[in-house]
Amino acid sequence: MPRQARLRIAGVPWHIIHRGNNRGTCFFDERDYCYYLEQLQLHATEQDVAIHAYVLMTNHVHLLATPETLEGVSVFMKRLSQNYTQTINRTYRRTGGLWEGRYKSSVIDAETYLLSCYRTIELNPARAKMVVVPGDYRWSSYDFNGQESVDPIISPHPLYLALGKTRSQSCAAYRDLFQAYVEPGFIYEFRAATNGGYCFGSEQFKEEISRALGRRVERGKPGRPRAGDV
Repeated sequence: MPRQARLRIAGVPWHIIHRGNNRGTCFFDERDYCYYLEQLQLHATEQDVAIHAYVLMTNHVHLLATPETLEGVSVFMKRLSQNYTQTINRTYRRTGGLWEGRYKSSVIDAETYLLSCYRTIELNPARAKMVVVPGDYRWSSYDFNGQESVDPIISPHPLYLALGKTRSQSCAAYRDLFQAYVEPGFIYEFRAATNGGYCFGSEQFKEEISRALGRRVERGKPGRPRAGDV
């Protein structure tokens, strides 16, 4: 069976996951994290992809980004992953692929879920019990979004900026979001949409994207498709 074609849409946020091959390590040394972030900024700028949030885990990466062009995410991720792999292979005298095939991605309904996606991404190290609170983890965007640090990689989404009239107010309001309980069901649906390459959002959002692209953008229901199903 041929693999499903990716969604192609610009001007809306995407959640992207790229995992290490066989869930193996992607970052072996502090310098690797630094180099990846340098390349992340470089290729995002070149392809007009705005990065809103990120976290670099030991064996995978999460990104929240908005492309300005239809092919922006695809080209950006291809160049980022290839460049990083080549450098890691040279540095550690290894061969073969570093990443587990294609990256996974989903289109996000900003009005409904964007800030929850920010939070879920930056909570990864705490959920993995690598740190107690997100601010203790060095390789994420939380320092910018929640603690007013400088990070040239980040382009704040308008909904993030709307949290306050000033930078300090936005950061304070953003920190308050982390006091709320994250429903396991939300995390499950978030991951499922990304792993399946579908939209994550309200039914209205899914219908709008489906009409715009002329294809199904959510998981199909079990059983034989009904006549007229996209």
